[in-house]
Parts: sequence; structure tokens; C-alpha cells
Amino acid sequence: MNARELVIRRFTHEDFPRIRQALLDIHGDAYADAMDDEFNQRFPWFVDHWGGNTDFACVIAFDGEDPVAFAYGAPATPMREWWREHLKEAPERHRTFSYSELAVRVKYRKTGTAELVTRALLKDRDDDLVVLLVDTGHPRVRTLYESWGFRKVGERQPFPDSPVYAVMLAELPLS
Repeated sequence: MNARELVIRRFTHEDFPRIRQALLDIHGDAYADAMDDEFNQRFPWFVDHWGGNTDFACVIAFDGEDPVAFAYGAPATPMREWWREHLKEAPERHRTFSYSELAVRVKYRKTGTAELVTRALLKDRDDDLVVLLVDTGHPRVRTLYESWGFRKVGERQPFPDSPVYAVMLAELPLS
């Protein structure tokens, strides 16, 4: 499978009830080996939280009619951006999109699918920056994001039972 053969479809908050189960199914496959972790088991709460945002933006990659990967997020609340506590001065242009989640079914990993959905999600956004969190226990994932133009600006643990994450920031459009 080559990512170029996949079809990307865009979704918004209004579509969320229709795509929710697909997001849960993709996440369940992508994290099947880590679903004993209570934090991963709370994904339905997180997806409902983000999907409830009126500015929710999501892309799903399809192989035929089968959903195989997704990426989603929403514009950050001004002055509450995840990067703000790590930079002494805010960039001149600082409207930020919070890239919340990326999941790729195991069968579609290492095919370019992660980059495909990431770039599709961020393409044509009018935000200045994009911020995301990467589990510090996954340095290869961080390296992948760095290859797309992200840089680490700090670390945070947003929940007591969550991993420690690298806070990564990039200018839009991605390089």
C-alpha cells in the first residue's frame, strides 16, 4: 500500500456524530498493543471533547471505503496555546492550530500515511502556527515531526496519568 492511493476526506464539527465510530476504530487498531493503559482507554472522552469544539477540523484517509488513518485538531484558545509557557516572547504571528491527534492503522504504517493526513489537515489553514504534543518515550515519532518542520520548545504533562510530552511547534504552511 502506498499513501498516494488513499483518498482524503475532510470533516468538521457538524460531521462528528457520523465519523466518531471510525475515529474510535482507527485509534483502537493503532493502539491495540497499548490499550491496557488507562490513559489510552480514555480516548473516547478526548475524541468527544475535541469533536464538540465548533471549530473541530478532521481528515480521514480511506482505502476504498475503509477508514485507515485520521488527524484532527482545532484552533487554540488565544493566550492558552500549549507553547506559550515555553517561549519567553510570543512570535509576532501567533494564531495557533492545536493538532490534537494522529492515528494510523498498523497495516498502513511506514507508507507515508501519517505525513499525508498531517499535511492534509494543515493545508490551507489560515493559522500562523501549529502545535502538537509527542510522547517523549517515542523519539522516532518526534524525529518524524521534526522532518516536517516542527521543533521542540518544551515538555509538559497535561494530566497526572498522561505521559510527558514534547511540545512541538511549527510555522504554517509546513515546509
